[in-house]
Amino acid sequence: MKIITGTARGMNLETLEGEATRPTTQRVKEAVFSMIQFEIDNTCVLDLFAGSGQMGLEALSRGAKKATFCDVSRDAIDIVIRNAKKTKLFDRCRISACDYNQMIRGLAGKEKYDIIFIDPPYKEKIFCDILRKLIKADVMSDGCIIVCESGYEDIFDGEEDLAGRFEISKKSKYSVSYITLLRYKAEN
Repeated sequence: MKIITGTARGMNLETLEGEATRPTTQRVKEAVFSMIQFEIDNTCVLDLFAGSGQMGLEALSRGAKKATFCDVSRDAIDIVIRNAKKTKLFDRCRISACDYNQMIRGLAGKEKYDIIFIDPPYKEKIFCDILRKLIKADVMSDGCIIVCESGYEDIFDGEEDLAGRFEISKKSKYSVSYITLLRYKAEN
């Protein structure tokens, strides 16, 4: 796995061995970044379920201002730290070993993010819970881009009220992965 382009272009990234994490494939990562490539510069990024940190690091390499990484696995966080240092992007990173609930609670009222990557284990249908918590914590800028990677098509699981808070910009399927690109519509 490599950084595709930007200041860290071509750098190989370390990944966690075993079945505990499922890294985003290079093909899916390329597709995601082609969808958002003109909206990355000078943004604040949140990478939930960071794994190796490749999505947040790719955004930093392409001009994001700073990135916050979260993963419940201490081993994964150690890899994010090593990858951030290797790519020389570490000084623009905040990295935490905690679950998404703790991270979102800790960010409440403190920061607003312009791009959020959400890539939980495919077997867990927790997108609605995550999105509700992000709204409640008020951590998304108006128009925030949320990149959802899942193993199923309907991340809203039929919850129309929650779906109404977001605009679905794009939906694509890559093998077993579904990418849903959302934009947050803040209430005025």
